[in-house]
Amino acid sequence: MAQTFDTPFVGRADELARLTGVLERAAAGDPRAVLVAGDAGVGKTRTLTVAAAHAATTGMTVLTGHCVDLGDVGLPYLPFTEILGAAAADERLAPAFAAYPAVGRLIGTGEGAGPVPDAGSRLQLFEGIAGLLADLTALAPLLLVLEDLHWADHSSRDLLRFLLSRGALQRPAPGGPPHRLAVFASYRADDLHRRHPLRPLLAELVRLPAVDRLEMRPLADADIARLVSAQCGGAVSDSTVRRIVDRAEGNAFYAEELLAALPDGEGAAPAVLPSGLADVLLIRIEQLTETAQQVLRTAAVAGRRVRHELLRDAVQLPEEELESALREAVGHQLLLPGEDAAYSFRHALTREALYADLLPGERVRLHGRFAAFLAGEGRSAQSSAERAHHSRESHDLADALVASLEAADHAQLVHAPAEELRHLETALELWAAVDPSAHPEHSDPVALTLRASAAAAHSGEPHRAVQLTRSALARAGSDAGSELAARVRYTLAGNLMRTDNLEAAFTYSSEALALIPAEPPSRTWVWAAATHVMAARYVGRDEDAERVARQALDVAERLRLVDAQADLMISLIGLEAHDRQTPKGRERLLAARELARSAGNLPVEMRALYNLAIGCYDCGELDPCLNWIDIGLDRARRAGLLSSPYAVELRYLQSLLLYTLGRWDECARAAAADVQILTSASGFATAPALYVALARGEYDAAVGGARALLDGPPDWMASLVASIVLIDAAALRGDAEDCVRQLHASVGRLSEASGSDRPDAVVRLASLSLSAVADAADESRLSGDATGAGRWAGIAAELLGLARSTAAHGDDGTGQGPEGLAWSARAEAEGVRAATGPDVAAWERAVTAFGYGDPYELARCRRRLAEALLVAGRREEAAEQAYAARDTAVRLGAVPLCEALDALVRRGRLTESRASGGRIAALTARESEVLRLLGQGRTNRQIGEELFISGKTASVHVSNILAKLGAASRTEAVGIAYREGLITSGGTAVNS
Repeated sequence: MAQTFDTPFVGRADELARLTGVLERAAAGDPRAVLVAGDAGVGKTRTLTVAAAHAATTGMTVLTGHCVDLGDVGLPYLPFTEILGAAAADERLAPAFAAYPAVGRLIGTGEGAGPVPDAGSRLQLFEGIAGLLADLTALAPLLLVLEDLHWADHSSRDLLRFLLSRGALQRPAPGGPPHRLAVFASYRADDLHRRHPLRPLLAELVRLPAVDRLEMRPLADADIARLVSAQCGGAVSDSTVRRIVDRAEGNAFYAEELLAALPDGEGAAPAVLPSGLADVLLIRIEQLTETAQQVLRTAAVAGRRVRHELLRDAVQLPEEELESALREAVGHQLLLPGEDAAYSFRHALTREALYADLLPGERVRLHGRFAAFLAGEGRSAQSSAERAHHSRESHDLADALVASLEAADHAQLVHAPAEELRHLETALELWAAVDPSAHPEHSDPVALTLRASAAAAHSGEPHRAVQLTRSALARAGSDAGSELAARVRYTLAGNLMRTDNLEAAFTYSSEALALIPAEPPSRTWVWAAATHVMAARYVGRDEDAERVARQALDVAERLRLVDAQADLMISLIGLEAHDRQTPKGRERLLAARELARSAGNLPVEMRALYNLAIGCYDCGELDPCLNWIDIGLDRARRAGLLSSPYAVELRYLQSLLLYTLGRWDECARAAAADVQILTSASGFATAPALYVALARGEYDAAVGGARALLDGPPDWMASLVASIVLIDAAALRGDAEDCVRQLHASVGRLSEASGSDRPDAVVRLASLSLSAVADAADESRLSGDATGAGRWAGIAAELLGLARSTAAHGDDGTGQGPEGLAWSARAEAEGVRAATGPDVAAWERAVTAFGYGDPYELARCRRRLAEALLVAGRREEAAEQAYAARDTAVRLGAVPLCEALDALVRRGRLTESRASGGRIAALTARESEVLRLLGQGRTNRQIGEELFISGKTASVHVSNILAKLGAASRTEAVGIAYREGLITSGGTAVNS
């Protein structure tokens, strides 16, 4: 297959594995066929091209035939004449044709060229082609690829039936040569209407034991995003990539067309469907009857999905004509029937193409018709949302406003804040365009804007919430009553705190409190006070916060505002000696949670649950912490508020804990799943998965993800995660200069965002930087560069001073928890290493400190302790620490750490005690397979290709084998394996 592509091959690993497995079986003499089904543009040709390229590299001969749409006058045997013609032109294969003159006549190389149509000649031809293919497979393993089988002519279908059922796929007679043949045939599933002639053939073929069916489903959104990002080279914004992904719905061709249609220099996906893509989609529709086209055009106005009764009323056709048209559209797989008497377009872009093809007057008329029918149906969440859309498109803005507010109310009832926000924003846009006399009663734009800001906050859009609240402040103006003005300001303060704009939040909360008196007691004053307490704490005004909190708590108790009581209790716990880390503090948090739950105030309940979780985390009680996280996320999930502020904080804490506890696969899987749920502003919640990627050696992915966090909406947590990744990445690649640069930039960025001179996280950042600085100092000493060693030792002293002073003060006045103490211990050990070399006692303290439950950092400290013990001449202890660290690195898949430990073992000639004394540790089944290939001289890359694993994973297995055999090199390992009988003379590995 000569076709080439300039786009990456993504998302088809499973399909490719199935095809290559068939190729391997075919090459071994087990002939197989695969029928590859999928919609147009989903990637069938690309996948077959990659599979064919793989076949060619393994020594198979690849012959391809294409079916072509020639209508009712198709050329007989067209794909097979292409295949056989290519075979006849191959010098290796051409001699085999002499024994089959009927085949020669078919392709015009024998006497009397041209196929003979009578039945006898036809059977002779079929048997001749089957015999020829069998002979060809004796010369070389053969792969036949037939593209676009849905266009195959009648004769080609008959020949394919013969070859797969009676001919080439049959096993040879005993003693005969094996039929080393594979057949891959692709067809468009969306082209197979009910009466398509290929349908009965497919039903017959899939029942054959040697024929498999492979369905090419739409690509996952993440794979389409990778495809688009690779093609645009980063020149398109994430929001545009997301929009293309949404519209393409897993179809690679559609995604490429949408990307190609982007205007030069613009960052938004085009609203209008590209003309070339629209033409492709409309061609299929134009093949239908005029009535069916009319029904489809009407359905396109309804949207992606339309109920039967609504379509019936809108299209205004007799029932029999409508059903006939629908049957035709369903038969051609343009519409899909649902169980609830509704129809959906098979692909959203088909609906877009139809809608774009309507005349403007048609659209307005049909939208008006749908709106009128929906208004008569009564009020429901779906009908209100649909009616709002149709009324707006038919220019009935007053009805669109009413319907939008109804839809927002329904969304609020079912806890769908993102949908509520969308409907409220639509209503706010319509408000100014609708005559005041048509405005709904008991509604005003300020209250609607405040409600929209709350919906934005609950749906994970904190910056949008700030914008909306500022808009409410502008709408209220100077004439607003003091109570409304106070509400707007304390709401704005709360939203500003969520975007780390703490000084501005304190200013607005102070204004809110000043606008309304404490007496007589009021709900508005209590919530203004509760917000002010939080803002005052964030800017370090603890005395002010405690005074207002106690006063407000008394008023809340008198007014029986139990949710406000709960909120104020949580704030006070952070101001008292019995804080969230103490048993008494946790008892009060539990009481606050119960108060909030009894009042039905989920955001305050989530705040209590978050504080319970973080209190356990600060004490190093990681399992109880995970339990509170699970409870909190379950509450948020059931309420539809997984993107609300405290739910996102809990999700971040969960991701961090899964990483810290070494449950890396869970961490990565959860991050991949949450991409579909969390907004871009909540991206930091799954960012600890970047730590996993970095520790496993996926530098580009980790660094790219960190930079994307910095390029996204301003967020303190996102900045922290990005800083950790970028500094650690620089340290892992040995770039001490970049480490120090990244550290200073990160400290400035985090301090500015938090309002603190030096956040606690600086201890960890300084410790990571010290690792690279100590390496540089070590290198300088070993090379005899005293000046360089002194310079790096001086930089290390500055960084250690930064870590010490940060640890001594803390950004909230409390002492360090187990994590902070561990990073301080590591910073001290790295500081000593930079100044004078590795110190056993310092690294023993670091190892002990990280024993609270972070296996990866514990392993990294054990590596350094092993180095220190080796320098001190304590080889047996060094080996014990090195191999313990290595076991952890292998279990986690931490490839760079594993490689560093292997280098240490080889350099120090450290032998693991279990591998000494004449006893070799047992190899796993996978290690035995790797050992067999090592004995055959394979490289890591070749081992990976043969076992379908990555080269890095193969490297880890090789390192594990070296450790178990006590070998310093691959050659030595193979020698030991032969000596111990782990590899036979035939190259077979025996599992020990």
